[in-house]
Amino acid sequence: MEGKLFIFSAPSGSGKTTIVKNLLEKNLGLEFSISATSRAKRDNETDKKDYYFLTAEDFKEKIQGDDFVEWEEVYDNRFYGTLKTELERIWNQGKHVIFDVDVIGGINIKKKYQDRALSIFVMPPSVEELARRLNIRSSDSSEDIEVRLKKAKEELGYAEKFDLIIVNDELEKAISESEKAIKEFINRS
Repeated sequence: MEGKLFIFSAPSGSGKTTIVKNLLEKNLGLEFSISATSRAKRDNETDKKDYYFLTAEDFKEKIQGDDFVEWEEVYDNRFYGTLKTELERIWNQGKHVIFDVDVIGGINIKKKYQDRALSIFVMPPSVEELARRLNIRSSDSSEDIEVRLKKAKEELGYAEKFDLIIVNDELEKAISESEKAIKEFINRS
């Protein structure tokens, strides 16, 4: 079996991480692709579990070494990317890769893997609901939330570049739609 890729992208606060975590609990043969980042680790995060935490300098070295499937400087000197070794790790286990990545990263992975990948854009019900979710999360400063909301408005314009758009207005419905799409894609030859 050749491993497939499932790309979940959305503006920050849309619920993609919650959807992906729920899908990983189902028996779908999925393994989470741990992204690399140069941002600071939050108190509730673990290195090599939530992210591969790198310094900006280390990240730039890996870019120069062509170690990434995709990468992006999302904010000034704050990088995110997918290491090639991460895909190899998952495929060597006989599993499919599931991504929780930013919008541009999702588009870049889809371009690279085309028919082997299913890209899913998780759409928030509204920008106002997105702001509410980011404020409830309380993991970012009000300045960071403003930056995220500005970026979210830009990212919403990329939704049509994805294979499937799932509106996350009801979490259980969004999880169910995602699971159905994954099963259909896995069973396609």
